Amino acid sequence: MKRHPASSTMAGRALIGSLIGGLIVALLAACGDRGPAAEFWMPAELDAIRSLWIGSLPPLSPSPGNPVADDPRAVEMGHRLFFDPRLSANGAVACASCHRPERNFKDGLARSQGLGQTRRKSMSVVAAAYSPWLFWDGRRDSLWAQALEPLEDPAEQGLSRVDLARRLGDDPDYRRAYENLFGPLPDLGDRARFPSASPNGDAGQRAAWASMTPEDRHRISTVFANAGRALEAYQRRLLPGPAPFDAFAEALLAGDQARANTLLGADQRQGLRLFVGRANCIHCHNGPLFANNEFHNTGVEAPGTAPSDRGRADGVHLLQADPFNCLGPFSPARPQDCGELRFVKSTGTELTGAFRAVSLRNVADTGPYMHNGRFTTLTEVVDHYNRAQPSGISTDLEPLRLTAVQVQQIVAFLGALSAPLATPERLLRAPERADGVSGHREDPATESGPAASRNTPRL
Repeated sequence: MKRHPASSTMAGRALIGSLIGGLIVALLAACGDRGPAAEFWMPAELDAIRSLWIGSLPPLSPSPGNPVADDPRAVEMGHRLFFDPRLSANGAVACASCHRPERNFKDGLARSQGLGQTRRKSMSVVAAAYSPWLFWDGRRDSLWAQALEPLEDPAEQGLSRVDLARRLGDDPDYRRAYENLFGPLPDLGDRARFPSASPNGDAGQRAAWASMTPEDRHRISTVFANAGRALEAYQRRLLPGPAPFDAFAEALLAGDQARANTLLGADQRQGLRLFVGRANCIHCHNGPLFANNEFHNTGVEAPGTAPSDRGRADGVHLLQADPFNCLGPFSPARPQDCGELRFVKSTGTELTGAFRAVSLRNVADTGPYMHNGRFTTLTEVVDHYNRAQPSGISTDLEPLRLTAVQVQQIVAFLGALSAPLATPERLLRAPERADGVSGHREDPATESGPAASRNTPRL
């Protein structure tokens, strides 16, 4: 809900349109028994609505570093991997533990709980394939690279890189799927040569990794990267479905305003006007996914203090150092396919405390909000932008001076962005293994004491 000089012209035009529309409504209402007054939408408002409509969402582009990104066999393998708690050090944490289908692939916690506690709130992976940057700080540049970090993070799944490769080889179904896609797995029978090792694990795993030859480390990392590619293939199938707003937009753009007005309530329609106009939420939350996927310091830290979490300022350097990035040794992408990475902005005070603007689709159902889970309700979020208290870094927030009614109208509009995913139902639940066991576990947001919480948190 930011305001910015570059968007002031559009916001001003929309505001003028709203005033003119209100005048027309009043004049028509004064004409007596001529039927209900029609709402008036300015051309700039209609253009903005068209840009937000899900019908404007383009097909996914190919993934430059993943030749199996759209291979149905990789989708099936990734589906299994995503829900499999055996891919964790304690056999109880899967990707789906923090990215739960029933919560729009989030977990409902302010900070996610795996083997330990994460630094930030989990992000939805729905439509994440459309973003050039992954994680709140953008420290990865593809879904397959993003999928790798939690697997060996001691606070999340904590599985060593070698143990992941070994579990793929020991499971006949995984071995068959992997070798059909990527070729033979290495022989890991010599445990002295291939110990439980990882460059990003605990101290013992890091020491074991350093003891391995460069050639063996490369073999293991290749298997690791390919597991990420299968996970990306599955996650590319997680796409938003049309919401009430989209039905409204389709009717409005077709000229059927009478039908459009039956699809959104009066408060929701007024909230939409504010969203694209006076409140200028569209500055950061634009396009069919309601997200520009860029980085903004929105003053979430305590007023007048420097950010304790540096966000993009640190994330961009982690991105550039990542061996699995688009230009890295495990990516088959050509340099010309990696323009986002090659020309990434890596310096500037505006990166400090800046975090990715995320999609608002299904936002009403996925609190708490912000990278640190600071706000419980959408009313708190909109009120935060309405007040726009100064932070230690951000200077582009301005108070919106909305009334309490207008704040609730924006919240009502955001509720019109909720809809089931456009994903086959079978991909939204854990597949059964050959032994009939499902990989799903209880929802940590409703458990009184999740098993994983017995582990020491990582701050």
